[in-house]
Amino acid sequence: MTNTLLKLDGLTKAYPGVVANSDVSFDIQSGEIHALLGENGAGKSTLVKTVYGLVKPDSGTMELGGAPFAPPEPRAARAAGVAMVFQHFSLFDALNVAENIALGMENPPPQRQVAARVREVSEKYGLPLDPDRIVGDLSAGERQRVEIIRCLLQDPKLLIMDEPTSVLTPQEVDILFQTLRKLAAEGTAILYISHKLEEIRALCETATILRLGKVVGSCDPRQTSARDMAEMMVGSSLQVPEKTAAEGGDTLLELKGLSAPAPHQFGTALKDLNLSVVAGEILGVGGVAGNGQDELVAALSGETRTAPDMIHFKGKAVGHLSPNDRRALGLLAAPEERMGHAAAPDLSLTENALMTGLTRKSLSRRGFLNWPDAKRFAEDVIKGFDVRTPGPENAARSLSGGNLQKFVIGREILQEPEVFVVNQPTWGVDAAAAAAIRQALLDLAAKGAAVICISQDLDELMEISDRFAALNAGKLSAPRPAKGLTVEEIGLMLGGAHDMEASHA
Repeated sequence: MTNTLLKLDGLTKAYPGVVANSDVSFDIQSGEIHALLGENGAGKSTLVKTVYGLVKPDSGTMELGGAPFAPPEPRAARAAGVAMVFQHFSLFDALNVAENIALGMENPPPQRQVAARVREVSEKYGLPLDPDRIVGDLSAGERQRVEIIRCLLQDPKLLIMDEPTSVLTPQEVDILFQTLRKLAAEGTAILYISHKLEEIRALCETATILRLGKVVGSCDPRQTSARDMAEMMVGSSLQVPEKTAAEGGDTLLELKGLSAPAPHQFGTALKDLNLSVVAGEILGVGGVAGNGQDELVAALSGETRTAPDMIHFKGKAVGHLSPNDRRALGLLAAPEERMGHAAAPDLSLTENALMTGLTRKSLSRRGFLNWPDAKRFAEDVIKGFDVRTPGPENAARSLSGGNLQKFVIGREILQEPEVFVVNQPTWGVDAAAAAAIRQALLDLAAKGAAVICISQDLDELMEISDRFAALNAGKLSAPRPAKGLTVEEIGLMLGGAHDMEASHA
């Protein structure tokens, strides 16, 4: 590290009811992989949006390469050499790779030249990608490569990455890290945001920790344990979820040959899934993104209807029932996409609580909505799951991603489901919040509910699951006891290299 590339000095940004960044100051060196750590709502997103020109600070200054830097919009930041790969991809499924990349260029050259540059850059950095492939046919990991190569074509001085490994397999993570190390060796600085602290330890040279919008410390992740970093983030000791031994109970949910066509051209069809889940059990379902997870949740929640006998709840055929009818019985679900699917962005937290809690929390009487009770329900969720927000009247979109996730999970758990299906329960949340959510799922099972936890975080599934099954191309493997499963066995299950006939047990 020979010279400072980006210097932040006293950056402050306040919104109504919350100070997102308070006097934030630190430096990033050329060729450095620098981690930005903090709880959900600590101010990380606001800070990187300021650097990228999406947010204007109330006070403070920035310098890039020794010159004043205050981009009024992302276009100006990109022109100055700052590129960003967002947590949520911004790609058009119906277009090919080269077309998507050209859309992000100010003055794109002919399509043939774009395709040639994509091939050249993808080969140089070990990110194989065919520019002619339709994006809708790509895996989540390949889609991320499109976003990364789009940035690399700008020849950036600083590359910002927000939760880049949340949709990647372990093998894809290794490839990504090789690419980032190569970029750093060539002098590109990388600002890396992730809640996966072991990845931070493996990749980053420096970490700056934010708490409640302020810089509270820095460290060398290579010399600091993940637990110590997590405790710096939260300002207290970290609680580890406690799992009690599951006892076999009554069968609550049974799938009998569950099949469903792909919901759209780029979706995944479900193919003859057979499964039973008992009271008090947590069944972990793993799989690489795009192998039918969303489709399985839609079928179980009632968003996608099936033949009645394909899904049984406590012995009753429910495949034809609507989501509200299933909720009334005690079968609840929380989808992966929190903003726009699990929650309506522009509605208040009270209104979002009402939407799914109407029946089970009795929030209407004689055709009239009971707003005082709905507000109390929202307040119970906020308090019980430590949701950082000024109050239940705030819109869902005003919450950080992790705090909205805590609200969505808490809203469902406080309705006391008998069967709870949850997809990616700790996606994009910090270590403390993830531990709290996992403990809430364990507590729910301990009270006699059955939990189906769908996740790409294998460590999470092994921590809380009693049995484990893998989804691959819309097929479900036979569930196996989670205890004693090796990484190699799990890898084979995820890849479909085994007998994919689903279990009836």
